[in-house]
Amino acid sequence: MQRYFIQPEQFTDETATIAGDDAHHLTRVMRAKPGDTCIVSDGISREALVRLQTVDPRQVVADVIEWLPMDNEPAVDVWVAQSLPKGDKMELVIQKGTEIGASRFIPFVSERTVVQLDGKKEGKRLERWQKIAKEAAEQAHRNRVPQVDPVVSWKDLLRLAQEADAAWICYEKQSVQELRGQIRKAILSRKNEGRRQRLLLMIGPEGGFTEREAAEAEAAGCRAVSLGKRILRTETAAMVGLTCILYESGEMGGEQ
Repeated sequence: MQRYFIQPEQFTDETATIAGDDAHHLTRVMRAKPGDTCIVSDGISREALVRLQTVDPRQVVADVIEWLPMDNEPAVDVWVAQSLPKGDKMELVIQKGTEIGASRFIPFVSERTVVQLDGKKEGKRLERWQKIAKEAAEQAHRNRVPQVDPVVSWKDLLRLAQEADAAWICYEKQSVQELRGQIRKAILSRKNEGRRQRLLLMIGPEGGFTEREAAEAEAAGCRAVSLGKRILRTETAAMVGLTCILYESGEMGGEQ
């Protein structure tokens, strides 16, 4: 069933309004008609099964049939910090990371980042990334759209790491078993605090992190971990690391 995210003010206790590109998609692409149903979420606290009442490419008004539980989100918030990769790989990281269950993406620049930043295009690029996250969240039946941050520097990323309950930097020189043990330790240490844990995973660019960056990250409280004996592409590493964290948190059948 189609799912759309709307702004909180587009919800009332009895109706939901779908506008803009989503209204166009619903009417022109999906060829929806009055009486059809879909799911609408404000991405914060309300989600409902609705029946379309008036259908127009500019605005669709629907009646709320049933309020739905918002229980499709992981029990932990995983922030994926991805050093800007070449080409459109960042889009892939955001799309697949959203499907897997990331709650936040933090693009950053590190020593071996080769992408040249263009300040004039940064706003459009961020808008596109957020759109990709929204569409992936709808496809995966997420209750919330992950946050996509503007590109930050390496120093700013280390400061952000202080806001996380645990932070890991993927560095191939570390023990294969390290990541699993560190995830369980972090989750168990705060399991009964009554709030969602914030876990940060740092992924390097195509050339990986430098020894200096690894040392700086550890000095900032991050733990260096490995994703296995094989060398992964940067976009693959993001997906593998995210999946490992969610598995160990019990999201995908792992032990809690």
